[in-house]
Order: sequence, then C-alpha cells, then structure tokens
Amino acid sequence: MKKIIFRKFLYDCLIFFIIALLSSSIIVWVFQAVNYLDLVIDDGRNYSVYLYYTLLNFPKIISKIYPFAFFFSFSYVIAKYELNNELIIFWNFGVNKMNFVNFFFIISIILLFIQISLTAFAVPSSQNLARSLVRVSDYNFVDNFIKIKKFNASVHELTIYTEDKDSEGNYNNIYIKKKINNDDFQIIYAKKGVFKKNQKDPVLELFNGENTSLSNGKLTNFSFSKSEFNLNPYSTNTILVKKTQEHKTNELIRCAASLITKDIKNIKIIKEKVRNCEFNNLDNILAELHKRLGIPLYLPALMLTSLLLIINSKEKINFSKFRFITFLIGFFIIIFSESTLRFIDDSIKFNVFIILIPVIFIIMFYFYFLIKLKTKFVK
Repeated sequence: MKKIIFRKFLYDCLIFFIIALLSSSIIVWVFQAVNYLDLVIDDGRNYSVYLYYTLLNFPKIISKIYPFAFFFSFSYVIAKYELNNELIIFWNFGVNKMNFVNFFFIISIILLFIQISLTAFAVPSSQNLARSLVRVSDYNFVDNFIKIKKFNASVHELTIYTEDKDSEGNYNNIYIKKKINNDDFQIIYAKKGVFKKNQKDPVLELFNGENTSLSNGKLTNFSFSKSEFNLNPYSTNTILVKKTQEHKTNELIRCAASLITKDIKNIKIIKEKVRNCEFNNLDNILAELHKRLGIPLYLPALMLTSLLLIINSKEKINFSKFRFITFLIGFFIIIFSESTLRFIDDSIKFNVFIILIPVIFIIMFYFYFLIKLKTKFVK
C-alpha cells in the first residue's frame, strides 16, 4: 500500500514538473527566437538555418529553467496535498515521514543526474552544433546585406551603404569599404548596383564608379563602367572559434587539469581541440565546469527544502507563513547557486569549498529532518 501511495504522489509531482518545465521553456524559447531573427534580417541567412539554430538552443533553455521548475513543482504539489488533507491520509496509512523524505531524496538524486546529462553533454553539443551551423551556412538572402541609408557591417571586414533602391531592384549610389589589414583598405563607389540572379555565389554588379585602394602606403584610384564584387569570400561577424561553453566536458576537464598542474606538453596537445586552453582562460574554464557539474548539486537541497512542508500541518496558525518562508528559502538557494559562478577562480582550495556548499546544505537539512521528526539512528 505504501508503494502505491509513494508512486501516486511521485506521479503527480513528475507530471506537474514536466508540464511546468516544457511550458515555461517553450515560452522563453519563443521570446528568444524573436531575437534570433537577426540571423535572417541582418546576416542574410536562410530561414532553415534560423529554425535549426533556435531549436538547438532549446536544451540550454531547459537546463536553465530546470531548477526553478523542479522546486516549484514539488513544493506546489506537496502544499496542495496538505491543503486538501491528502497528506493526513498518508500518515494515517502508516507512512513514516522520514521514509517519505528518504524516498524523495533518492528521486532528487536521479533527477540530478538527468540535469547533469543536460548541462554536461546535451547543452554543449547542441551549442556547438548551432554555432557550426552558422559558420558553414551560406548567405541565401544576399539582399539583406544592403540597408537603405544605413551602414551595414554584418559582413566581416566589409561595410556597405546605399542611398536608395528602385522598384526594379537597382541600388543607387553604393558605397563599399573593404578592410584588407590594419593599414590597408579598398573603397568602391558606384552610381548603380544590382545582385546577379541565379548564381551560386552572391555577386554585386556595379556600374559607373571608382575604386580607391591604399596598399603598402601607396594610394591608387581608377574609374570603371562595369565591375563585379563577389561576397562569397567574406564571413559574418559570427565568432568562428569555439567558445569555452561549446567544448565537450571531458575536453575542459583535461584542459583544466593540465593548466592547474602546468603540464605544458599536455596543454599543447589539448590546444589542438581546445584552442582557448590557456592560463589566462583558466577561470572561465573552471566556471564553465562548475556550471555543468557543480550547480546541479543543489537539486537535492531544493528537494529537501520543498519537503519542509510536510513538517507543519495546515491546522497550525503559522502554516501560510511557514509555506511562504519555505518558498523564499528555495528561491534563495537557486539564486545563490547561480551567483557562485562569480566566486570561481584559479584557487583550488576555494573552489573545493564552493563545490561543497550544496553538500553542506543537504547535511543541514537532513539533520533538521532527523531532529524534527525525532528519528533515531539504528545500529
């Protein structure tokens, strides 16, 4: 009978948790997807690239909302059961409150591993795939490169400006500045320009203009009646090098271990995969590892926080106040867990202390349950 009770309660909690997690993640994803429209509008990407890119960011959104949905769901269901007098039925059937706590503490450990699988594996892989998709994608909507009466620098080392565009698709008074290096540049002005249709590479055909170049301190200038400017060799301002958060967890662990031990030989080998495996980036690497493996450790503490609601009965006058304080404690733990990222640095002893904080919370809460529920240790 007790197994059936536990199973029913767990089922209600998990269903509410999944619904809360997915619904809130979808809402955030929709708002975020609107911001990603710049991939199409400014960078001239294909709509399929935009769709895949936004979908690949969904695991990251889920991992961020996971702790909030977790704590809110279990706290809400426990409070609802108490207000509906359903918890009293559990206790009347002989369910021991400490066994109840132990059962859901184990469930929190299982959900902890699910969260780690998201943060340590799914999110980095999806982020890297999303970034790679942008790196290799083509500029299918090349007309988006040129903004009327606006300097557009969405293309790397290239600035384009036009005064207006007529009904036939011709651009008037086009200005193009191409940066060659820190000292050299090329400036092209044309009275008229149009994109060539039905071509694999985006080509801007220019008419009646001038080309001015500065190379090795020498300035050259010539006029042309017709010229072509190929945009294919250029890339957008999208970062081409892998970010720290896009690398695999095992790669970052190897990198961090080599940097901490100052194993120069191993660092050179790792840098073939992790280009930003450098001493000045150690803080960021450790913070990323803490975000993936350290912050999820607060989930069992959040579970124990929500289980505080089984200690007091709704019949007590201060139950509403106690429930409110419980919610505040839970949200404080969530905010605190995220803020610990700021304290991660290259000090190993201090980082170990930061990692042990959720364990300290768990021990404190567990002993609080032992004291309040008057459970004795059995030899």
